[in-house]
Order: sequence, then C-alpha cells, then structure tokens
Amino acid sequence: MSETPLILFGACDRHNLGDLLLAHVAAAETAPRPVLFAGLVERDLTPWGGHKVRALAALAEEWGDRRADLLHVGGELLTCESLEAAVMLQAPEESKAAIARLDSRYSVDSAAARRWARETLGVSARLPYLAAKSMFRQPGQFEYRAVGGVELDRLPPRSRGEALQRLREADVISVRDHTTQSHLAAAGIGAALAPDPVSRIVPRFAARIRQHAQRGEPAAMQSAFPSGYLAVQFAAEYGDDASLDRLAAPLDEHLGRRGLALFRAGAAPWHDDLAVYQRLAERLKNHRVHLFQSLDVWDICALIASAQGYCGSSLHGWILAQALGVETLPFPLHLSTGKRMAYVNTWGGGSNRHDTSYP
Repeated sequence: MSETPLILFGACDRHNLGDLLLAHVAAAETAPRPVLFAGLVERDLTPWGGHKVRALAALAEEWGDRRADLLHVGGELLTCESLEAAVMLQAPEESKAAIARLDSRYSVDSAAARRWARETLGVSARLPYLAAKSMFRQPGQFEYRAVGGVELDRLPPRSRGEALQRLREADVISVRDHTTQSHLAAAGIGAALAPDPVSRIVPRFAARIRQHAQRGEPAAMQSAFPSGYLAVQFAAEYGDDASLDRLAAPLDEHLGRRGLALFRAGAAPWHDDLAVYQRLAERLKNHRVHLFQSLDVWDICALIASAQGYCGSSLHGWILAQALGVETLPFPLHLSTGKRMAYVNTWGGGSNRHDTSYP
C-alpha cells in the first residue's frame, strides 16, 4: 500500500454542499491510503463540515520528485471557467464588487476579465479545476471520477480545446451522464459512465448523519414541526418577484399542515441567499417557515434525511434526497443549466438509491 498521499482535487475550496461531500466520499473510498485535499486556493472549510484545503499550485511546487497521483473528485468541473471559479472563491464582502465588475466592464472586455481571474487565482488555465500533469515533476495516475460537462459543446473554442487536452492526458475517466459522455465520444475520448459519488453517501456516512439529526438545529426542526416539514432550497438567481410567486404557489398547495425549512446548499457567491428566502417566506404567511441557519454539510444532510420531501434547484440536493430515500418534488421553475436533467435522464428517479438501514 502506497504511503504517498493521493491528492483529492476539486471545488472543495468553497462552500457548496455537493463539492464538500464529494471530497468526503472520495477520502472514504480511498482509505486507508492517506489523502490531501486540494483546490485552487488554500481554505479551511472544517467549520462547515469540509476540510483543510491546499492550493494545488503551491502543493505542486512542494511535491518535489515524489510520484503524484491525483483524483478529480467529481462535479461539473469540465466547464467551470476561470472567471466563474474566481468569483465563487471571493469572500462575501468582496463578492458584490466582483460581480458588479462582471456586469459592467468585464461583460464587454473578456481580456480584462481573464486577467482579473488569472491574478485572483494565481493560475493561467482557462479551466483551472482540470489539473495538468505538467504541474508535477513525476506525475502518476490522474483520474477524473464521475465528472460532468453537460455544456462542454458551448464553451469557447480555446476553453473546450483545453478541456479535451487535459482529458487526453488522463489515465482514467468516468462521467456521470450520457450527455457528457457523448461530448467526449465526439472528440474521440472514451469515458466510462458512473453515478455521482454523493449517491453513495449513506453506506459510508449514515451514522454521522444520524448523529447530526439528534442535536442542534436539525433536532430542533423535528420538534418544531411535529407534522413534518419539506426541505426546500433554490439559488439566488430565482430571487425576482415573478419567480418567487411561481415558487410560492405550489408550496402553498403542497404544504398542508407541514412546515417549510429553507436551507442553503451553497453559501459561496452565485449560490443561495437567506434574504431571498425571507421574501419567499413572506409569501407563505399561512404556513410555518424556518430559515435554516446552519451551513454545516452534515446538518444539511440530517435536515434532508428527516424531511418528508425535498424540492430544490441543487443537483446534489436531489441526489442526496434520492440516496436518503426522501421524496423529491418537481422544481417548478426552469433550471438554468441542463446538468440535473442530464443526470436524471441517465439514472432515472431512483436507480441511484442504495439498500441501507438509514435512518
């Protein structure tokens, strides 16, 4: 058994439910081999149930002549361009200014946008979550595990070319949906099909989820809503009045005597927003609504596990609910990306569930 750590690389350097859980599943499935967690920047996500994450570029400089084995842990990495990554890695107090720049100057000056992203991230890659073997002196096995790239065909030519170059360097590739698999096949790249690793969360982490369900805010939810509750999440992009009205109507009809728990599947920029949730709650004054405060990913898992249903825009919220055996309700608004539809069309509405003892 090799004692050299396996580098687990992904977007686990920002708060996003799926990205943090993907790193946990990868580490569990790698054991007993030691691992190191790497992203684009150095961050400590342990207060929210994540990991201490190294910046891959700095880690590569320190790696020396050791063999470097690297696993891309999953997610929609194949189409995450540098500008998007740089914004989502901004601190909350800096993100509004960054987004404002995108909406003004950078929307018409793509060169300036790329320069800002390069300076922010400290890397020149157009698709920075795809690690190049050339970063290391002795690259070993590089794997892409159940990654997504539903909109790979829509990337600018140079970005798409970079993605294909990185994939051609890889030793092992699997993707999580037929759409991504078809894009790669059209480019002459073979990729196995594999379900998203979060679908395997329960066999590895059922005990941990149960522990979180019995304490703190998740436990309080069960006491506050004796008739049960729905766990609901949606991205801040649905925060306009028309969208909130369209969300409120089916929830009002479906809730009955049950409560509503609004939780954030991501607190990074361009994710979910409590202020938007509050505006939805004001449209549901005849119902009991709780704005779930915890951002700990295991608290979120426990919240979903104890819910009577899940409704949301998050793909990993949907995968997690399926894995936990929780009913998934249709999201009533148009989803801005096709990754969830591609995943559901590939695996169906329940084929990724596991026979487990949860709860």
